[in-house]
Amino acid sequence: MTKKIILIDHPVGKRDDRASRMLSERGYEVHWVSPGRGDSLPDPAAISDYVGAVVYGGPESANDDRETPYIAQEIDWVGRWVAAEKPYLGICLGAQLLARSLGAKVSRHPEGAHEIGYVEVQPTQAANGFLGAPLHVYQWHKEGFELPEGAELLVSGSVFPNQAYRLSENIYGIQFHPEVTPEISQRWIKEAGHMLVEPGAHSAERQIADSKRHDAPLEDWLGGFLDQWLKS
Repeated sequence: MTKKIILIDHPVGKRDDRASRMLSERGYEVHWVSPGRGDSLPDPAAISDYVGAVVYGGPESANDDRETPYIAQEIDWVGRWVAAEKPYLGICLGAQLLARSLGAKVSRHPEGAHEIGYVEVQPTQAANGFLGAPLHVYQWHKEGFELPEGAELLVSGSVFPNQAYRLSENIYGIQFHPEVTPEISQRWIKEAGHMLVEPGAHSAERQIADSKRHDAPLEDWLGGFLDQWLKS
């Protein structure tokens, strides 16, 4: 029987990203769900054929739960999913929703800094193979997460210190965007170019140049991570 993975997106629906492509190439059937477009989230306790969940980023804030009903629904759903000890990967907003579901804070940088572009991050002593050496990763965010209780910090950064954490063998939150290809990043630059004037944002020219150096190692890292994440 084909193994299925649920992919939760904000709010554009099905994507052409690297993570979903890699999962499909590895023989998984991917099922896109977009609560922001009215899709219903399956009850984690009632489904057994999904072997993992990937929750993507988006323009929303994890603190929008009072104003945006589907954000509140997702925070509740993520908490129930990981309580069932199902494999989980939260990317950017997905990592922040996981943090919120476990009582940790999500907030803006105290000096208003953003991370937009390729930024070097460092493995911590707890990384244990998650990241073996410093790596330039693609970023696009203005908020960061505190570590949930019991989480291990795996990757740190100079601007937003918490960049990746692990709650258990198969439950991870990462602040950066390994799923973003150069084509997607150029689309983001076009659609949200007004953000490139924010403190810490890299220019479009710098991002395009950096992608030629840093995208391939980031792709290699994601492939290795997905193999390790779903090996059980």
